[in-house]
Amino acid sequence: MNTLSINQRGAVLMMVAMSAFAIGDGLMKSLSGGVPLFEAIFLRGVLTSILLFSVVWYRGLLRIKTTAEDKRRILVRCLAEALAAYFFIAALFHMPLGDLTAILQALPLTVTLASAVFLGQTVGWRRWFAILVGFGGVLLIVRPGADSFTIYSVYGVATVICATVRDIVTRSLSPNIPSLTVTLATALAVTLFAGLMGWTNSFGLSPPEPWVIPNGAEIATIIATGVTIILAYLTIIMAMRQGDVSFIAPFRYTGLVVAILVGIIAFGDWPDFLTWIGSGIVVGSGLFAFARERRAEGIAARSVPHR
Repeated sequence: MNTLSINQRGAVLMMVAMSAFAIGDGLMKSLSGGVPLFEAIFLRGVLTSILLFSVVWYRGLLRIKTTAEDKRRILVRCLAEALAAYFFIAALFHMPLGDLTAILQALPLTVTLASAVFLGQTVGWRRWFAILVGFGGVLLIVRPGADSFTIYSVYGVATVICATVRDIVTRSLSPNIPSLTVTLATALAVTLFAGLMGWTNSFGLSPPEPWVIPNGAEIATIIATGVTIILAYLTIIMAMRQGDVSFIAPFRYTGLVVAILVGIIAFGDWPDFLTWIGSGIVVGSGLFAFARERRAEGIAARSVPHR
């Protein structure tokens, strides 16, 4: 019986992670209209934090040595993730899941852009071109000025910006800091943020909504959401530690396919023609950028003299 190679295992794990994220997002969207925005984020965060804490405690990762600089970076990462969670869930409650997920596919391009600007990484003109084309695809999905344009389309773009800050800060963390510990800190920060915003009537971020006692179906949905998010977190960490990242990373676009299917089946949201075109452009640009990065890494490796 043939076994999967390291790269194949990584690809499967990445597809599982992205599918879990998309299904979890669909479950969260189903809560809109029944559970207030910040209450939904808070309740999901409580469950996620408890599950993550159990895993981190079991693996003995609660106490780690960190520098003051790493603590500041983790704090910035937590804030960026909390804002990303707010913008994302707010947009998710008010726009089609497939459209929002398509906007988020620009994240690899924005991370490449930010890496060049803030981390000094070399980006060739072809990847710069791919980034510009990808942003053009996002504009086709968002369509400023069109009848379908709403503030929640801007929230989708704001999610990408906050997630880019999160990922860039993550890249600057010391290698000795476990990914699970950082994930737990982030989950706790998002939970506290949502609880604070709900308690203070959101500081004007969204209309004040009194919290409610979820019914049985809503409680089951929140639990299912927490489980899928944990599955997504664990499998994406496992995926990124398997084989060649440049081979595995493009499989993250599985999430877009699953999100569109969930949107169609669960909510009857069919993407329109321009959204299909914009999604294809964003995905194509991302795949091209990945391919160029892989080629650049191969050339750099061959240029290193062997001893």
